[in-house]
Amino acid sequence: MFDLDVLRAAGVNVPKMNKEDVRQKTQKEPQWVHFGGGNLYRAFHAEVAQTLIDQGVLDTGIIVCETFDEEVIDRVYTPYQQDIVEVIMHEKGRLEQKLLQSTAASYFCHPSREESYQSVREIFKNKTVQMVTVTITEKGYGLTTSTGAYLQSVEQDIIAGPHAATHTMSILVSLLWDRFQSSAAPLALVSTDNFSQNGQRFQEAIWRIAKEWALKGHISQAFVDYLHDKEKISFPWSMIDRITPHPSPVVLDQLTQSGIEGLSLIHTSKGTNIAPFANTEATHYLVIEDDFPNGRPDLTKGGVILTNRAVVDKVDIMKVTTCLNPLHTAMSVFGCLLGFQTIADEMADQDIRRLVKGIGYLEGLPVVEDPGIIQPKAFIDEVIDFRLPNPLIPDTPQRIATDTSQKMAIRFGETIKKYVERAHVEELQFIPLAIAGWMRYLLALNDEGQPFDPSPDPLLSELQNHLSEIKLGATSDTKAYIQPILSNEALFGLDLYKAGLGEKIQGYFEQMLTGPGAVRSTLHETVGGVQE
Repeated sequence: MFDLDVLRAAGVNVPKMNKEDVRQKTQKEPQWVHFGGGNLYRAFHAEVAQTLIDQGVLDTGIIVCETFDEEVIDRVYTPYQQDIVEVIMHEKGRLEQKLLQSTAASYFCHPSREESYQSVREIFKNKTVQMVTVTITEKGYGLTTSTGAYLQSVEQDIIAGPHAATHTMSILVSLLWDRFQSSAAPLALVSTDNFSQNGQRFQEAIWRIAKEWALKGHISQAFVDYLHDKEKISFPWSMIDRITPHPSPVVLDQLTQSGIEGLSLIHTSKGTNIAPFANTEATHYLVIEDDFPNGRPDLTKGGVILTNRAVVDKVDIMKVTTCLNPLHTAMSVFGCLLGFQTIADEMADQDIRRLVKGIGYLEGLPVVEDPGIIQPKAFIDEVIDFRLPNPLIPDTPQRIATDTSQKMAIRFGETIKKYVERAHVEELQFIPLAIAGWMRYLLALNDEGQPFDPSPDPLLSELQNHLSEIKLGATSDTKAYIQPILSNEALFGLDLYKAGLGEKIQGYFEQMLTGPGAVRSTLHETVGGVQE
């Protein structure tokens, strides 16, 4: 556990709350449960709750449930009594340090750890629970492969039924089944993961598991109806934005030098990078559809913007399809190919800076709708001029490139659709270049022809199999190899050959295959006309 006197002496802002009172009140009358105990929660949701507690708006804490990696609970929550040191890295070099004591309890919520799992089952039966927020990454909601077949774990869950399930969506349906049988009390299920229409995807996954279980006779039709009743169960949409990279060695050194001992960077056996502290940027947005059938605390006092679904969707489309996420993905794949280790260093590269400007200003802004509460051009200005170049943010292209196959349809496909609708698809050049760069990245050879390890992606082996016959330096037609990928509507949201972009992407891809240095030369040649 942290020594609060040591933290104060090190310049950490320690809250004045009575932590034990909050813990006991949470145990009796829980309000807020969160699934996914990783860095985004630790640097954002926990801060929102701490702000509410400090203002007297909230007198209970958050109950954190982790379904994937038990070491997250065992190594960073339990030893520190759920406390988190948050380090906010301001653009001009200032570090702001806060102790967050808003997490009242944490559990590995998985049937394999029976006592912990049973505790969460009891929590879900409590009528006072108002909302369940979720940060499990986009792939955590996926139930199927790219061919539409159920994942093996989901197939097993459908057969096994409630409380023998292992997929996060199945575990949640099991807990909701408990709640229904106990009281059928209302509840808001809020995805705060970083992808478009997240509430819709969450709803579809929950409903699909429930439907399969009803067909198997595991649950009643009345429970299915309960999940479909908007007065009982809601799935608010949200837009979340805060760059929260893996814990930084630089931050670790600074905390240690300030007198806080015993901290370390933790890499779990399941690949989670985490630490007793969470480092993040100062800029942050959380916009949520105000649909909470069992009530909620005044989240606006914690900086959350509450609005209607239409506005959430516009803000999200602005960010995820235009103003930030596509820029991030494009620079991540080129960053990996060109040997960069940080996003900030990439932003000092003229070609990459021009690429993200081209995608954002020249191809994104013309088709994005102004949501009213955040102005799109001002948002991109902030991203390009302050957020991405921040040298204190230890973010890496390798982290951003994780699960890229799951992001293509939203980050690029939605903008491409708008150009197709307007019959101007031939104007696109930077988005096709980014997609071609991703194809080149899948070969797992950098621009010098040296092998590298691509970031984790559920479709990596499947996609690489399509490209396995392509060799660097070859000049043959690649269409036979890449068409199955570029024509896959599940990947991109549309068939890129039918959309009129397949040949352009193929052309860029083949340029980048001509030999060492071809990625750089293709990038430089294509973005040369973008104004600095």
